[in-house]
Amino acid sequence: VATNQKTPFEQEETSKANHPYSDDDDVLNEVEVNGNWTPQEKALHEARLKAKAKRRLRKSSSRNSTSESFSESGEVVGGDPHSPKGKVNTNDRKSRTGKGRGLPKKGGAGGKGVWGAAGMVYEDEEPDIHDPNYDESSQGDTVYETVVPEIDEKELEKMVNPIVQEYFEHGDTKEVQMLLKELNLGQHKYEFSSLAVSLSLEGKASHRELTSRLLSDLSGKMLSQSEMGRAFDKMLKELPDLILDTPDAPQMLGQFIARAIADHVLPMSFLDCYKGKVDCEHARVALDRAAVLLSMKREMVRLDNVWGVGGGLRPVKHLIKEMNLLLKEYLISGDVSEAEHCLRDLEVPHFHHELVYEAVVMVLESKGDTATHMMMKLLQSFWKTGLITVDQMNRGFQRVYDELPEISLDVPHAHSIMETFVDLCYQESVITKQLRDACPSRGRKRFVSEGDGGMIKN
Repeated sequence: VATNQKTPFEQEETSKANHPYSDDDDVLNEVEVNGNWTPQEKALHEARLKAKAKRRLRKSSSRNSTSESFSESGEVVGGDPHSPKGKVNTNDRKSRTGKGRGLPKKGGAGGKGVWGAAGMVYEDEEPDIHDPNYDESSQGDTVYETVVPEIDEKELEKMVNPIVQEYFEHGDTKEVQMLLKELNLGQHKYEFSSLAVSLSLEGKASHRELTSRLLSDLSGKMLSQSEMGRAFDKMLKELPDLILDTPDAPQMLGQFIARAIADHVLPMSFLDCYKGKVDCEHARVALDRAAVLLSMKREMVRLDNVWGVGGGLRPVKHLIKEMNLLLKEYLISGDVSEAEHCLRDLEVPHFHHELVYEAVVMVLESKGDTATHMMMKLLQSFWKTGLITVDQMNRGFQRVYDELPEISLDVPHAHSIMETFVDLCYQESVITKQLRDACPSRGRKRFVSEGDGGMIKN
């Protein structure tokens, strides 16, 4: 007969369903009442009691943590309105581990891609010396400057020579100052002046004039009077070597010193420092030359044109006079090289046609064949060296062709002399065939016969 008697296990499950949250005292009483369990049932019952105790502990701690989030009306703060009462929204940033006060993590400033709470302003933090990434050199207001190493004495000449040579072409002193500021000359700053002067000694008179202007512009801005004095003192000591390349170096250096003193580049007492203290003969010549020019200055003779007026700045009448003097000296001495040197010193290659014109006119006005052959030789030398170009040669002869009728008033035989000289120049390859054919010829008048009574044939 089936009975409705329940086993101890079924009784326990029933009690769980009816009293899920019974006290610990009821559990102890239940164990005492059912003392007739088998060992297996007893072990199973103890395990269930332990699990039940753990669940009670978890639920009690959860109720304590969520009690602060309830409002006065009994609703859960931040919970879902459709969720059961007491259930916390799973998306809320609150601790669900049963620890803490249930507040958002990091005060609501945590999360992926979040730099902090809204409206938070971060202040500058002092770097930590113990930080492994701490760099002492990067702290504070660091100013970076470009450091240019000082130029060695051996490299000084290589750096300065191009600057001076370019200055001789453009003549802009401000550009030279800008280039020198980019170089760290250091203790060798004064040597720039000596190098510039030595280069101008080997050049033209216009180069020396430009060098004097450069020294005047650099004085007081980049070079002091003491540094200029050191530069000229060095050049006085190097005169024996400079004479090998430039025989007139002592006289030219004396002119440089006089011009520098007149431009207040050197102090007025510069010459007084060398009185009775100079053993070099060439240095004495240079100092004497400077002293003579400065004494002339007191007589109102200007030293601004001590090097002459450069090239095209000279008046045309002055250039014509210089070329006439050049040709006359050549007819006396016959030195072609000296004439070439004088023509180059004039520095007027665009005006060389005037030399050709004056030379041909001298041939027409001369007596004998000596001047004809000498002038032909001079023009031939200038043509071969390239000193006189084709254009200048043609222009000079063409000017004589145009003025030949006027010249023939003073020189009756000008046409015949001109034809002879032109043929000679063509044979020596001085002029072209076109220029020879362009020479004007005067029509020759001849009588028909003696019996015509002196009638001229038309």
